[in-house]
Amino acid sequence: MSDNTTANYSLGGQVPTGPKILTSRWESADGHTYDGYVRTGGYTALRKALTTMSPAQVHDEVKASEMQGRGGAGFPAGTKWGFLPADVHPRYLVINGDESEPGTYKDRLLMEKDPHQLIEGIIIACYAFGAAQAFLYVRGEMALAQERLAQALNDAYANNLVGKRICGTDFSVDITLTWGAGAYIVGEETALIESLEGERGMPRLKPPFFPASKGLYMQPTIVNNVETLSNLPYIVNQGGTSFKDLGGATSSGMRIFAVSGHVNKPGVFEVPNGITTFRMLFEAPEYCGGVRSDRKVKAFIPGGASAMWFFDEHLDLPLDKPTVDQAGSMLGSGAIVVMDETTDMVKACWRVVRFFARESCGKCTPCREGTTWLERILHRILTGNGRREDLDLLFEVSESISPGLAWPPRQTTICPLGPSAVSPIASAVNRFRHEFEHYIEHGRAIAGVEYVPMHAGSSHGAHAHV
Repeated sequence: MSDNTTANYSLGGQVPTGPKILTSRWESADGHTYDGYVRTGGYTALRKALTTMSPAQVHDEVKASEMQGRGGAGFPAGTKWGFLPADVHPRYLVINGDESEPGTYKDRLLMEKDPHQLIEGIIIACYAFGAAQAFLYVRGEMALAQERLAQALNDAYANNLVGKRICGTDFSVDITLTWGAGAYIVGEETALIESLEGERGMPRLKPPFFPASKGLYMQPTIVNNVETLSNLPYIVNQGGTSFKDLGGATSSGMRIFAVSGHVNKPGVFEVPNGITTFRMLFEAPEYCGGVRSDRKVKAFIPGGASAMWFFDEHLDLPLDKPTVDQAGSMLGSGAIVVMDETTDMVKACWRVVRFFARESCGKCTPCREGTTWLERILHRILTGNGRREDLDLLFEVSESISPGLAWPPRQTTICPLGPSAVSPIASAVNRFRHEFEHYIEHGRAIAGVEYVPMHAGSSHGAHAHV
């Protein structure tokens, strides 16, 4: 951990620093190519793992790193691999590249700018837990990511880094690249597995369909996120303990966050995990450079659109999973959306709820019906036709989807999509009830607020909208 760590950037402290593990090649014109990757040390970790380490030793290093999964749930990767039943084959690795949460675009950039790093991580993971087949599932709209991954796979096969007897060893693995049709629900691991099998993307019941025991084709399956696997080359080369020491006591390593909204420099930033604070990320010149026009933060979404919203009193919380969980939200998919003091919170709430209503797969009645009702009630308020009782009705419908409106959410649905639509209701209406009441009474926004679409852009060409 860096000695210059501070809990509050607003008091003039320094921002903690660490090595670029995931983004070191992003500024290189050829960082996404085979030659560019090999020139900068690529595939050395794979050769080290295959020629000097047993699969169990690789697994032990991942467990020692205490790396939490970077896809949303934050479950330790090494522990997850240990759930596979012994001596049951075939077994599969499925890579979740279906990044669909509003405001989230870090994995897309990893696939576009450093596809070989992901491929190397995939092969290392397969070696560690004995999978001979991996499926890389990419969101359908990510055309550039698909093209670069396809080229990277062709180059890796041509150089005997994927396929039969890799690097002259006895280990063989194939990687199949596939992509979806743009359904958000397929980001849920069992729905992704259904899609891979050629079925409609709908979540499975758990239990019994925990992927580690009954996953793809009813065989043991590990589903890992793109960022999670992209960390493996560093862990193998430098050791799990080295990775663990980069972050905080309960959130190890470096982590990348996609920040969008009302900041001067939206983009993707790699920061020491667990010790960097939200305020540091928003205000530091090496990161977002402050809120636009020197305005104040009114609210921010800390972990993707499905997370409970945070407010100015949360700015000095570290980007640490247990701390954020205890405060009533989550770091989730690594997407942070900043809203300044001019934001129309009624419209912001409606936009997020509308997304989840449209993306519901329809399998569970509370989600299929409830999210639609929530969106319609909010739209009625926005168009000047709201009623006083609508605010109570919003909470009544939300309770039917997620009883108690607590965090982590209780749910009446198979997957968390339904409760995700409840998060903006519970956050915005509780905190900014007066804005909703003003719409109901006057048919327009309260004075001094406007709705500005929250664009995310960076020098890396990233764009997202909420």
